[in-house]
Amino acid sequence: MIFDTHLHLIYLDKLRYLWLDNFAALRNDATYESYATVAKRVGISDVLHMEVDVAEKDIEAETSMVHELMGPDGSLLRGAISACRPESAEFAQFLERQQSLKHVKGFRRVLHVMPDELSTTTVFRDNVKRLSGTGLTFDLVVKPAQMPLAAQLIDHCPDVTFILDHCGVPDIRGQSFEPWSSHISMLAERDNIIAKISGVMAYGDLDTWSLDDIRPYVEHTISAFGWTRVIWGSDSPVCTLGGHIETWVAATHALLNACSADEKAALLANNAKALWSIPD
Repeated sequence: MIFDTHLHLIYLDKLRYLWLDNFAALRNDATYESYATVAKRVGISDVLHMEVDVAEKDIEAETSMVHELMGPDGSLLRGAISACRPESAEFAQFLERQQSLKHVKGFRRVLHVMPDELSTTTVFRDNVKRLSGTGLTFDLVVKPAQMPLAAQLIDHCPDVTFILDHCGVPDIRGQSFEPWSSHISMLAERDNIIAKISGVMAYGDLDTWSLDDIRPYVEHTISAFGWTRVIWGSDSPVCTLGGHIETWVAATHALLNACSADEKAALLANNAKALWSIPD
C-alpha cells in the first residue's frame, strides 16, 4: 500500500487561493471525495494534506477543514502539513497554537516563487529553528538555484527535519541535469533532510513526457538520499498537468521495478509512517 504525503485539496467556496488566478488549469474544486475514489483504486491507504498556499488569513481554516475531513470512519487522511509564515513576528504564537493540534504534522512555506531573500533573514531562520524538538517537520519547495540557500537554512536548524519536495523541482522539460544533480547530492549530505519523490510529471513536456525523461531525476534523488530518507507524494491535483494520479502511481511502480520489496515498502509507506509516527 502507498502513503501519499502530498495531497492538495481545493475548495473554492471555502478558502481563498489567490495564486490560482494565474493557473486556470487548476482553478477547479479538488475535493477529498473525488481523490479518495481514485486513491482506493490504486492502493493509496494513508494521506497527508499539503497546504495549498491559501490566503494568509485562511491558513488555520485550511487545517481545520482537513481535521473535519479526517473525522468520518474510513477517511484516508492522517494529518495536515500547514502553511506558515516564518518571516512574521507572530510566528511563535502561531506555532504554539498549532502544537496543540495533533493533526498538524508539519509546516511548509512556499519558497520557489518567492524572493530568495525571504529565507535568509534572521527572523525566518530562527522561527524555523523553533521546530527543534517538536517532531514537526518543515517542507522545502525550492528551485535548483535556491538549494544552496536551503542548505544554509538546514544548517541553521540541525535539530529540525526538513523535507525536499518534488525532487528539488528539476527542469526536466529542458533536460537540465546540472546544477540540479550536484545540489541534490550536496543537500543529501545533511542527515536532517528527506527527499520527496513527487511532482516530476509536471516538469517534463506535459504532452509527450515518458518514463525515460523522469527516470534520471528520480533515480539520482533516491541514490543520493538512500532508501531510508525518501518518501512518496502524488502532488494531486497539480500532477494532472502531466497526467493523472493513476499515471503517476503506474510510473512509480515501473521506476521501482528492479528494487527489492523492502526498498519499495520504505519509499512508498514505511518511511513516512515512521517519520510522523503514524500507526499501521
